[in-house]
Amino acid sequence: MTASSTRRTTAAHSRLAAVGAIAVAGALMLTGCGDQTKDTGSSDTAASAPLADKLPKAIRDKGVIKVGSDIAYAPVEFKDSSGKVVGIDPDLAAAMGKQLGVDFQFENGTFDTLITGLRSKRYDIAMSAMTDTKDRQEGIDSGTGKKVGEGVDFVDYFTAGVSIYTKKGDDQGIKTWSDLCGKKIVVQRGTVSQDLAKAESKKCPAGKKITIEPFDNDQQAQTRLRAGGADAGSSDFPVAAYAVKTSGGGKDFQLVGEQVEAAPYGIAVAKNQTQLRDALKAALDAIIENGEYEKIMKKWGVTEGSVDEATINGGK
Repeated sequence: MTASSTRRTTAAHSRLAAVGAIAVAGALMLTGCGDQTKDTGSSDTAASAPLADKLPKAIRDKGVIKVGSDIAYAPVEFKDSSGKVVGIDPDLAAAMGKQLGVDFQFENGTFDTLITGLRSKRYDIAMSAMTDTKDRQEGIDSGTGKKVGEGVDFVDYFTAGVSIYTKKGDDQGIKTWSDLCGKKIVVQRGTVSQDLAKAESKKCPAGKKITIEPFDNDQQAQTRLRAGGADAGSSDFPVAAYAVKTSGGGKDFQLVGEQVEAAPYGIAVAKNQTQLRDALKAALDAIIENGEYEKIMKKWGVTEGSVDEATINGGK
């Protein structure tokens, strides 16, 4: 998802879903994260790839783009039962790799440390269902409003919203965010869901604030709700819908209310890496043009979140 990298956005910034009902291909079960994995879908060499010359020479020579990602956010990025990293982002990265002549090597990290890893040059990019927001672009911590870094640029590639889900058959009367007053919600730390819950809690009557329990990843939050440790959970819509479809064979959770907070997912790139940023945009535009992008959207049942072109820093 994510943050204060977040999947995702500040409470003050909207991210309403244009992502339609997810008809995810196959009921792949969610699994735990590993330390590091490599996407091998891109096998072309830099010499034969049409957009290789757009990359910085150091990356072109290396043949690898290191990707920071929280690989526990199905269906965007997660490990299948064989341990392979799969999902929307890895598929897009593989298609982009063919254009650029490099492999995208996904390295697992907790979501709220990805931008820090980018700043420290541990990763070349962060690609992890991360919402493009002005706060992130400017290096502002969404929780404190304080400057925490230089900020990043985003190459936007998808649109998604935020949903609330509950245990199936036990919605606790929750239909909207205001219905969470006096209740407990589980979220992934540093995400828009956490920001929204904090903002909503401030509006609640005295004595009926929202209890918010954050976790390092979304699977932990789901486990807590499944065990009865909370009244509701919240995630990006594609992730919430996937959990509803697959967890317990579709018997564990249900979506409640409407999606909120429309905003783009973006690939995060350091501010001083404009050539890499522009190369990624060119690769995304190329796979949109040649139809590979739409094939991936259809594969994962998320075509209503598709974009017509890649955009730089389109978040608000």
